Amino acid sequence: MQAIAQSPMGTNTVGMPDAGSENKGPEKKFRAGAVAATIWKNDRQRATGETFSYYTISLDRSYKDQAGNWKTASSMRLQDLPKAALVLNESYRYLTLNGAQADEVVVE
Repeated sequence: MQAIAQSPMGTNTVGMPDAGSENKGPEKKFRAGAVAATIWKNDRQRATGETFSYYTISLDRSYKDQAGNWKTASSMRLQDLPKAALVLNESYRYLTLNGAQADEVVVE
């Protein structure tokens, strides 16, 4: 799941034109038990034609429902918090060691 949903007119929900319609997978995923942080690289194009990239990080927890099907949730339980801190720290470390600037990273 990407952080910015696409609208039908070729712009994202913050009104910026899409850089392309290519659906990319995640850049990197860190997992600790049921908790995962997924790093997404987002390519966008300004109205001036300039393209730029920024990163978003999604945090989720996997669980099985009553029917035994795997689901994900963005809410965390108390015992998930140390794992969430670990995967978020690893995400930050990965991005900073690979040259991402702080203003290019959005945690959701």
